[in-house]
Amino acid sequence: MNSTPLHNPWPLRGLFALALVFAVREARPLLAPVLIAVLLTLALAPAVRWLRRRGLPETLGALVVVVALIGSTVPLSMSLARPAAAWWESAPMTVAQLLEQLDKLRTAIPGLHPPAVRAGRAAQPPAPDPLKERLASEGVTLTGIVLTRGLAFVVSASATVILLYFLLAAEHWVLSRIVEAVQRPRTRALVLGGVRAAQREIAHWLAVVGIVNGVVGVLMGLLLWMLGLPNPTLWGAVTAVFCFVPYIGPMALMGMLLLAGISTFDSGLQVFGPMLAFCVVHAVESNIVSPLIVGRRLSLSPVSVFLSVMAWGWLWGIPGALIAVPVLIALRSICRRVRGLRLLRCFLEGDRRGAPPPLRSLLRRPAGTLQKASAGNPLLP
Repeated sequence: MNSTPLHNPWPLRGLFALALVFAVREARPLLAPVLIAVLLTLALAPAVRWLRRRGLPETLGALVVVVALIGSTVPLSMSLARPAAAWWESAPMTVAQLLEQLDKLRTAIPGLHPPAVRAGRAAQPPAPDPLKERLASEGVTLTGIVLTRGLAFVVSASATVILLYFLLAAEHWVLSRIVEAVQRPRTRALVLGGVRAAQREIAHWLAVVGIVNGVVGVLMGLLLWMLGLPNPTLWGAVTAVFCFVPYIGPMALMGMLLLAGISTFDSGLQVFGPMLAFCVVHAVESNIVSPLIVGRRLSLSPVSVFLSVMAWGWLWGIPGALIAVPVLIALRSICRRVRGLRLLRCFLEGDRRGAPPPLRSLLRRPAGTLQKASAGNPLLP
């Protein structure tokens, strides 16, 4: 019996893509260290090559780079351990103060005020407050989650560091084997150029954004110290980390600072002080400092950045949200060198041509004119 050929493969492709997405989500403990190590390899490989040109073997050069990376992060983490421990010890008192402040706010909102004791029945125990019971149960659950996730983080970080060393030590060998496996010389140049471009852009983005976020974290620590918020050093470090996640990170941080202000201060201006201070610093950084330093070469479409952060955050949580932009930069580097991905590149890149043309003028242009004009690349085959 002759089998009927499949004329429409798109349903099967859609099912495969859907299955692949959920497989990536479930394989997070395995794939997250691998992808993070690959992105760090792209960013740190130029340093290993620089050491190799000065006579240091790749194995030793990779060891030097990895030790330098650990040496720059571990002391910072250790310096934040004491403020974090102090915050964890004072967490029950902080939650109690937050509940008191929330009770004051709930009494002013109809339908949300806490259950009141009826007159003449003062001897009876007050009615249970669902909000407080929920927060108490969630606090116990949160302790178990923190301990479990902490152990998983240590294991995942150790695996990432070990894999990073092996990838840095063998980066030249792996890349040379990949280039040798390609048949066409022009395609070899595209592969090598794409990898080198991704390395330069990811390294530049990490360096620039890391410096900017570090300055923002230090400035926020000083401002919160002046405002009287407890643990300003810890809040500065949290600010620097959350600013690596575009859009969603600053929004979450504003909510956290608002809750911290509610649980710490009494007056209205002091309650909103930490959040307003971050809003001012973030507005200056995102609208003036970052556009001048990052420049147009690394400009990405805001829609693509937001969707990438949402997608990777849904897949892998905080680690996924942190790597969303570097993954997008690497994908754009691929799209610049593959003819079939020109349209995707147009959506990934920021608009470099100023104001878009009127829609009526686009109807009179030949098909693909804008696509070729915006995605023209002499490296394309």
